[in-house]
Amino acid sequence: MPTLVVVDKLDDWPAELPGAEVVSSQRYLTDPAYSGGRGVKVFNLCRRYSYQSLGYYVSLLAQARGHRPLPSVATLQDLRNRSLVKLISSDVEDEIQRSLKSITGEEYTLSVYFGRNLAQRHSRLAKRLFNLFPAPLLRAVFVRRGTTWELRSLRPIATSDVPEGHWEFLVQAARDHFSRRPSVARSTTARWDLAILVNPEEQEPPSNERAIRRFVRVGEKLGFEVEIIGPEDYGRLAEFDALLIRETTSVEHHTYRFSRRAAALGLVVIDDPESIVCCTNKVFLAEALQRAKVPIPVTKVVARDNLEEVARTMDYPCILKQPDSYFSQGVSRVDDAASFLSTAREFLGNSELLIVQEFLPTDFDWRVGVMDGIVLFSARYRMARGHWQIIQRDDAGKVSRYGKVEAVSLEDTPSFVLEQAVAATRVIGNGLYGVDLKQRGDQCWVIEVNDNPNIDADCEDQILGDELYRRILGVMLERVEQSKAIGNVV
Repeated sequence: MPTLVVVDKLDDWPAELPGAEVVSSQRYLTDPAYSGGRGVKVFNLCRRYSYQSLGYYVSLLAQARGHRPLPSVATLQDLRNRSLVKLISSDVEDEIQRSLKSITGEEYTLSVYFGRNLAQRHSRLAKRLFNLFPAPLLRAVFVRRGTTWELRSLRPIATSDVPEGHWEFLVQAARDHFSRRPSVARSTTARWDLAILVNPEEQEPPSNERAIRRFVRVGEKLGFEVEIIGPEDYGRLAEFDALLIRETTSVEHHTYRFSRRAAALGLVVIDDPESIVCCTNKVFLAEALQRAKVPIPVTKVVARDNLEEVARTMDYPCILKQPDSYFSQGVSRVDDAASFLSTAREFLGNSELLIVQEFLPTDFDWRVGVMDGIVLFSARYRMARGHWQIIQRDDAGKVSRYGKVEAVSLEDTPSFVLEQAVAATRVIGNGLYGVDLKQRGDQCWVIEVNDNPNIDADCEDQILGDELYRRILGVMLERVEQSKAIGNVV
């Protein structure tokens, strides 16, 4: 029983769906035959989803059984929260205005069937609403406020609420949704489903294509059924047991929403939401590392109120950083007070706080990969030739030169570098991190902890090869099995 369509009465879904079994909610909830199975997809089309209704219990017990309900209990709770619906709908504000701009009335109702709408012009809006609130059947009501449209309500609906003229489209949308995954036979050794999030449009991804292929190959050997997903697959997260994000993360970005949703659904997720929040903000890192007595360069927090004072007291040159800087963007070396003030004022246009650190020139930065508190790899990131950073960009912000990456055996990496790297990750959590450090003699300083470290083929994996991918995915596999074992006990 790989796919179940659960309805209150069998007549609620009269159409045949290849590969799917239609079952009543009462039978699904009470018949022991439906309590087992792994990876069963449950499409909950009950008439009511209110708390402790049959529809609510279908999603709740599906989750307890290790099945994959759509909608999940988390989605049902989110849809009941009107404030949350309005807050999250702001993510699709531009799409709402674009989609409804030709509508002349004061109110408009949009039906969303498995992420689709009958009108092609509304297809993108329907897909985005489904991705935000994954439920098979949704109804959105929009009202005009002056010259703009506003989402007034969004709720799941029953099959009985579907107009007769929509049924042919609904059935086809359901069939298309059920058949989206590749039709190749599932590996007989696969026990769990792993999604790897990548974005083909990203210019500087954390893993190159060869590395992604190695993740897939090694994952399948470990017992994962691996699928590459993209930003448009947010609504499919409930189909998986684990999520590995291999796209550059940011709090104000779909990667954070993917991570947060995956965690809420009970998936094992790397990078987890807490790590994304902490690691992508250098103000947090500076405060947390200093409080944990992890050695970092001399660091000060900069705000508008103390701007002049910091400019007077800093030694130059120094490094000014926006909190969410990455890949050498939003990071500037300033050589005197005047350049400090002008650059800081520019950066403060994007954030109320910045950090400034002493400049520690070195030929290379250490990058130490750590997961679950265990060192995975070590590498030297050489500075770009003639530059003070490992990446040099032109005036347009495009990369003009990279420094060389040299993997180093752990035996040849100073022990104090490895120890400080592990100590820095303890401040954040037990995820996958890349710790950047600078070394002078027998001293080192942590520059930052990255939640989404580069894992590129022929770079970080130069020494370990496939073993690096096995170690990362091995931790994820162990966590999946632990979570499923706990679920079975409960």
